[in-house]
Parts: sequence; structure tokens; C-alpha cells
Amino acid sequence: MEPSVNVLGTPLQPCSTHPMTGFFRDGCCNTGPEDRGSHTVCVRVTAEFLAFSKYLGNDLSTPRPEFHFPGLKPGDRWCLCAARFLQAAQEFAAPRVVLQATHQRALDIVPIELLRAHAQPQDE
Repeated sequence: MEPSVNVLGTPLQPCSTHPMTGFFRDGCCNTGPEDRGSHTVCVRVTAEFLAFSKYLGNDLSTPRPEFHFPGLKPGDRWCLCAARFLQAAQEFAAPRVVLQATHQRALDIVPIELLRAHAQPQDE
């Protein structure tokens, strides 16, 4: 299997293992045919984004132990569905993007310019 590539054209970096993220729960925003939601955008969530997501019916902040999900808090990194990121950006609630950990398949849905506009500073 070929190594995954990020939106910068370099090897995909891990997004988070605490909490464990990714469609495959491997810590990376890897994707494949079974990932219908394209969980490819690595973000650092904010309180504003978590509230926005909950409002839309996807509560990411409440722990769900039965799914081994601790609940997200501001500052956590998470592999987000590309379409949800695009929607959040359109509603001015987009979290910061970690470009090095965002899979190149995110570009099928989100323009690189929009990802760059929301990129977190390198020193965070």
C-alpha cells in the first residue's frame, strides 16, 4: 500500500492519538472507499465549532464510552468530514486546519485556498 499524502503533497502526518481519531481510528486522516463522509480534514476544534456541530446534530463534545469516544474539548485535534468543514467555513465557524495532517482527498471537496485560509500557525 502506498503511503498517504497530505494536501501539501508530502507524507501525511498523524492528526491525533489522544483522542484517537480517523475513520480507521489509526490517528491519521486516512480514507478509502468505505469512508463515505471523507474524514480527511485534520482540525484543532474550537468551542464555537463544537457548538456549531452540536446544533447541526453531530454532538462531538459529549463522551460516548460505549464507542470508546471521550468527547472533544477545545484544542483537541480531530479528523473532520470534508463537507462538514466546508459547511462550517461557509457559516464562519470553521476550526483551524492542520495542513500536514489533512489528506489530499479533502481537495475533492474543499479548495486548497480555503484550507490554507484556516490553517493553524506552524508554531502551535
